[in-house]
Amino acid sequence: MNTPAEREVVEQFAELGVLAFTTTRHAGDFGIRAEGPSPDVRGRWERVLEQLAPAERLASARQVHGRIVLTHSGDWRGWRRIDGADGHVTATRGTALAVTVADCVPVFLAHPSGIVGLVHAGWRGVVDRVLDAGLDAMDAAGAPKDEVRVHLGPAISGRHYEVGPDVYRQLTGWDTIRPRRVDLRALLAEQARERGVVHLTASVSCTRENADQFYSHRGGDTGRQIGVIVVV
Repeated sequence: MNTPAEREVVEQFAELGVLAFTTTRHAGDFGIRAEGPSPDVRGRWERVLEQLAPAERLASARQVHGRIVLTHSGDWRGWRRIDGADGHVTATRGTALAVTVADCVPVFLAHPSGIVGLVHAGWRGVVDRVLDAGLDAMDAAGAPKDEVRVHLGPAISGRHYEVGPDVYRQLTGWDTIRPRRVDLRALLAEQARERGVVHLTASVSCTRENADQFYSHRGGDTGRQIGVIVVV
């Protein structure tokens, strides 16, 4: 009998010595409520860091659907959750990065030098071009945009993501008088190419459609999965 997979791994990054994955609902809920993580949730985060050994630290944040991307050094240990950011970059080995998602897009960034990044992009992040901020942070760390590999992880697909006229206008620049479907991964791919990204891949998984595998906010789930990246 097959055991349900607890991760969807970005196989395209393996040749760079980079481990990148999104957990599935079989790994449990990683969502953190306003009052802080429950003992079970904290235990899951801490186990992820243990499983990433020899990595010594795991950076995450309370996400605000903005475009702040943090660059992390290696002067601390353990699991750190910073307030108010939607992306992370590091050039320091032993530093893992994580974002929390449930329909939004986890955007994985990797460079052959070992510089890695991870961005959380919902519709507001797409409008605010949080991916641009991630690519700029990678560039500042020494990873030129045309050499960065970008992977768009499991997220709600255009088949299942409908938005109202105002949001549609902000995302596309087009006017409409009724709700319409949009594909956030397709829009992010366009933004990446505009910035000179050459190496671009995407997951085929839809969080709403593959409800047996992933938590979906649109599907009524309160649980969250995480995207994780680290140099191994």
